[in-house]
Amino acid sequence: MIPADAEKSGPDDDEGVPLPPVAMLLLAVVLGVAGGLGAIAFKLLLALVHNAFFQGRLALELDMGLAIAPSVFGAFVILVPVVGALLVTLITRHVAPEARGGGVPEVLDAIYYGRGRIRPVVALAKAAATAVSIGTGGSAGREGPMVQIGATVGSLLGAVARIPARQRITLMAACAAAGVAATFNTPIGGIAFALELLLVSLSARTVSLVAISAVVATAIGRMHGGLDPAFNVPGIAQFEDQGIGLPMLLLSVPFGLLVGLAAAGFIRGLYAVEERFERHFANPYLRHMAGMLLVGIMLYGFMLATGNYYVAGVGYPVILDVLRAALSDPFFLMLLFAAKLLATLLTLGSGASGGVFAPSLFLGATLGGAFGGFLDLLLPGLGVDPVVFAVAGMAGMIGGTSGAVITAITMTLEQTRDYGAMLPVITTVALAHMLRVRLVPQSIYTLKLARRGHSVPQSLQAAISSAQTARSVMSRDFELLDLAELEDWKTRFTPGAGHRHTVVCREGEVLGVAQPELLYLLPDESPETLIDADWFGAEAATSLPVIMRGLRVKGSDTALVFNPRGSTRSADLVGVITSREIGRNARDNAELMD
Repeated sequence: MIPADAEKSGPDDDEGVPLPPVAMLLLAVVLGVAGGLGAIAFKLLLALVHNAFFQGRLALELDMGLAIAPSVFGAFVILVPVVGALLVTLITRHVAPEARGGGVPEVLDAIYYGRGRIRPVVALAKAAATAVSIGTGGSAGREGPMVQIGATVGSLLGAVARIPARQRITLMAACAAAGVAATFNTPIGGIAFALELLLVSLSARTVSLVAISAVVATAIGRMHGGLDPAFNVPGIAQFEDQGIGLPMLLLSVPFGLLVGLAAAGFIRGLYAVEERFERHFANPYLRHMAGMLLVGIMLYGFMLATGNYYVAGVGYPVILDVLRAALSDPFFLMLLFAAKLLATLLTLGSGASGGVFAPSLFLGATLGGAFGGFLDLLLPGLGVDPVVFAVAGMAGMIGGTSGAVITAITMTLEQTRDYGAMLPVITTVALAHMLRVRLVPQSIYTLKLARRGHSVPQSLQAAISSAQTARSVMSRDFELLDLAELEDWKTRFTPGAGHRHTVVCREGEVLGVAQPELLYLLPDESPETLIDADWFGAEAATSLPVIMRGLRVKGSDTALVFNPRGSTRSADLVGVITSREIGRNARDNAELMD
């Protein structure tokens, strides 16, 4: 966000003229077409890269539901991810650094701290980098890249139309939803994703625009990929019998907690591995190549042992095998869970470009299949169906890691079209999210931003103020004044001149902020009466709602920001917040609200 005390030196394109509803509707349709065609183009690009690097041929055909055929390069397939890492690092270093990682955090950063501006080159760089990462065997997904690509296209269209930031962000969310909907054939899930994670404010107008884009994109995507769901599996009939369904529902409670624990481990593990790579490899090329060398060894090891790469790419063949009960050995499923987790951490933690959605589906399916398989071994008479837990695990891992619980439920049910598992899915998602938040407050998307000092709302928090921190609101325009100098300050104070705030100290300790308006109300009183001493202390990362509550409790209009937290020393003062800063901040961010 632009700090409240930032000075504007010229015209701001956020002051553009809002488009009428009909014009916005037409742009939403255009973005739906762009999202649908973009999803198709990205799939073809991914197929081209994969066939070139694994099979040594140029072809655009790739069925992601089929296991990857053994590479014509034999043992040298170990080096394929390494070559991919070299290309990806070239793109992320010299074309668009924003293309590294999942993509969703960068979009959230652009929405809440960049007024919806994304450089156009990011779309091309993200598509190329992600296609290379996944196509050369990296363990990553397509949802994050499609969100970032779609948001970039929406931002570009908004910039060309010179519309206000709030409408530009709506177009970003609409095109991102279109990309997700067309990629996974999940129109409701694409809409839910935009509503939970991308839109700053929810209204019938913004939801309608997002919905139109998702519908158009899905229709175009189905022309290329057909009407079948992403995971076309036999239906689950367990819950037609309440006598069988109730025990399964009760077992969803401990399973939901298990998934929440796994989601927390995934989030912490990803950033721990990223830190470890950055600590040991200063060179970004060596860093990513080292990580992908380990992934290449894993791929070849699985091929030698099982005849299948298993953990390469998006992993849809494994998910389908679990849902069709073709993979049912709980011990082997746990091995796949651990291997996929490690491969994903190495891929994304070392510097790849790709999302976490597909790996979360894989992890949830294998964990659920293993959980159900072990239950069936221990309690064979209970009639446990591991597929129920596989579907619930897919939704639980998405909801647990991303914080988007409605998206997790709707997208999983749309991808499988198996509503027999609805109750376990909802239960698992709810409990997994609750436990993950307890263990790791930030989601896999927002933790990256929190580490930069950027706070964003998590799931359906539409109020922009919840994303604000003291750092983005405070004024740094203040002077420090010793108490002994306050009498002299009274005589020389001139309204509108000098610093915005005067902070009064005594022996290095902050007493409060001088209130110049009292000079005219109490001209003959002692200098101490001019000081607001009931201030609220905060640190730079304190959220604006917490500051507002603190001011209300204190009965004050002044918050002082210190670093480190808890200090009251003048040397540690970094900013001042009064009703003026809060008002200016609300004014500057009103443009983002619809």
